[in-house]
Amino acid sequence: MKRVLFFIPMVLLQLAFSYGQQTINRVEPPNWWVGMHYNEIELMVYEKDIASYSVSMDAYEGVRLKQIKQVPNKNYLFLDIEIAGDTRPGNLTLRFTKNGSTSIVHSYPLLPRDPESKNVEGFDTADAIYLITPDRFVNGDVENDNVAGLKEKANRSFKGGRHGGDVKGIVNSLDYIKDLGFTAIWINPILENDMETYSYHGYSTTDFYKVDPRYGSNESFKALCKKAGDKGMKVIMDMIANHCGLDHWWMQDLPSEDWINQWPEYTETNHKKTVILDPYASKIDYKQFFDGWFVPSMPDLNQRNGSMAKYLIQNTLWWIEYSGISGIRMDTYPYPDMYFMSDWTKAVMDEYPNFNIVGEEWVTRPTIVSYWQKGKKNHNGYDSYLKSLMDFPLQNALVTSLNKEKTWASSWTDLYETLGQDYLYPDPNNLVVFPDNHDMSRIYTQVNEDFEKYKLALTYIATIRGIPQIYYGTEILMKNPGTEDHGIIRSDFPGGWKNDKINAFTGKGLSAKEKEAQQFVKKLMNWRKDSPVIHHGKLMHFAPKNQDEIYVLFRYDDSGKIMVILNKNDKDMVVDLKPYQEILGNSLTGKDILYGTEFNAVKKISIKAMSSMIIEVH
Repeated sequence: MKRVLFFIPMVLLQLAFSYGQQTINRVEPPNWWVGMHYNEIELMVYEKDIASYSVSMDAYEGVRLKQIKQVPNKNYLFLDIEIAGDTRPGNLTLRFTKNGSTSIVHSYPLLPRDPESKNVEGFDTADAIYLITPDRFVNGDVENDNVAGLKEKANRSFKGGRHGGDVKGIVNSLDYIKDLGFTAIWINPILENDMETYSYHGYSTTDFYKVDPRYGSNESFKALCKKAGDKGMKVIMDMIANHCGLDHWWMQDLPSEDWINQWPEYTETNHKKTVILDPYASKIDYKQFFDGWFVPSMPDLNQRNGSMAKYLIQNTLWWIEYSGISGIRMDTYPYPDMYFMSDWTKAVMDEYPNFNIVGEEWVTRPTIVSYWQKGKKNHNGYDSYLKSLMDFPLQNALVTSLNKEKTWASSWTDLYETLGQDYLYPDPNNLVVFPDNHDMSRIYTQVNEDFEKYKLALTYIATIRGIPQIYYGTEILMKNPGTEDHGIIRSDFPGGWKNDKINAFTGKGLSAKEKEAQQFVKKLMNWRKDSPVIHHGKLMHFAPKNQDEIYVLFRYDDSGKIMVILNKNDKDMVVDLKPYQEILGNSLTGKDILYGTEFNAVKKISIKAMSSMIIEVH
């Protein structure tokens, strides 16, 4: 591993530094803001033999160059700069001197901060999230399908290739997303991913400060966030602190040997997430979980290196302040150093108290997922500041219950009992609930293309506690029959490319069932958007009876009461309301929002086979 990473041909270095000495190759972060809570920044300066220069900063009121730090690689310097709270905006002048004369002068911008940026409102239970894989959604600008200097070119015929979706395509689709009833957009990684192949997915970042030019630019992404905000929608940015791409620019010339987690030979993570809680776990298993690589093309970053830790924290704060995003989805949340993740999350929340971050902890046991949520009293004293997590346990239980045949017990039991473990979470309402995402089979495929089960799943996700997330195309029954290939799961959204024979935006070419699904999602999410009892109400559910395929739950508060009935029987059923008297009273008056059926002081309800009801109780 070390020979591959450090002993590279000198010709590569010569090419990298062929631009002369009058400018710095890289300074990251490229700017900062005055008035930030995080006001001690560390600049990474990258230039050939830069460590041989002495560094000074021209006098600037309120700003101090605290420390100049060298690392084993002489092509790097790290500059610690302190910025007082009342510092004025302007440009810092950094001078790099060699042989008694200034050879390089770098102007570093300190920008004025928008006074409202610290108050940005993160996504919450009033939101519904639409998840987009940008390369596969809409191609709004064919001119950026291929970009000179980037390795992989567009090839829409290859399932794992670049297909051309971009930021402009998302901007062009904002009205469609809003019309469906969604109030937030989570976009899979949008930063530069200059890898040879399979770069579309975005999780092998090659530049943490640059939007991939095949998607657009930093400025176009910022404009997207503004336009979404103007339409009442929030943007959630997908980030990765655990790893980068093997072709990241620093992988050719690492600052130090411990910049990444290196092994005598390639070692993958063991994915054994229980080592965090396991009192009997070996040290090697613990180390391999945190320090092992995901795949050979994704070097594992070492967040125990102080400069790496600062780099990642600053990068996150930079993107929030620069772009105006309203949330972050952090990929592979448990895999980086867990104490760093606590520091990272706290830094974000200290800077933006109303912000929200959802972490990916893909495991189906609430005991493990709950470990990471803010407020959890952990046996080892670990403090987390993470507000939200993806609720994989509930997703798994939902699909299991939908597909399971009843035995002596109701098939709803898995879902009922998983939800019953919410006592493990400090704040179960802040979990993100979902039927599927970009890394798993489409929900329509997971339920074996059973349309009625699909609607039961969507009804549950829209009405249960938490924050619902729907993957693009779920609303038109996109599927991946017979394969779990991610390139198929993340197929192009029909109508997102010129001359597509099927167009989900206009309805052209959609089947009757696909149109019905689209309208079902639209009705469900628009109703949810205007239902505060679903956003903030309490939850009560009733144990499904043995041999009974009926599951009933209620959302309620002072503003109202919602009764949700899920019928998995293959025949029409009559539901006796007597078992629900403790919350419903002696009879029911209300209206089913899905089909318009009204009830007036009834004590029994008829519900069709394999269907659901959402009844607003009056």
